[in-house]
Amino acid sequence: MSHNFYTVVLITWIIILLKIVLVMKKNLFERFSDRVVCITGSPGAFVGASLLVVVWAICGPVFNYSETWQLVINTGTTIITFLMVFLIQKTQNKDSKAIQIKLNELIASYEKASNRLVDIEDLTEEELDKLHKYYEKLGQLSKEKENSQDPVKE
Repeated sequence: MSHNFYTVVLITWIIILLKIVLVMKKNLFERFSDRVVCITGSPGAFVGASLLVVVWAICGPVFNYSETWQLVINTGTTIITFLMVFLIQKTQNKDSKAIQIKLNELIASYEKASNRLVDIEDLTEEELDKLHKYYEKLGQLSKEKENSQDPVKE
């Protein structure tokens, strides 16, 4: 067999292995981010962070309220906040997609529902505002119609 054949086979195997590694990393990051967000959103994490701030404040007189003492809390909170933003956003995106899919399934399964709204998340903010006003107006008309047909009110 030719040298080119072995090169193609080798490159194909390398690509397959890279894809497997990327999938594993993606799953690892997803599991990691889900776990971290779950832990950091717990009451224990809040109590731990509060205790850390109290300990830092108590240490103030020991370190004469120095710039280093202030820098410790500022740097620590900045780094944690910076990293948490990405983890929370990733979890938020995942949850939003899941909710959107569930809503789409409900709309699709209800025979009287309008399927025009299934891909509503792809609209611009301006288009969503117009649609919101339309449905507010529709709701007002429905209430007016309901009130005009209510025999108790007459």
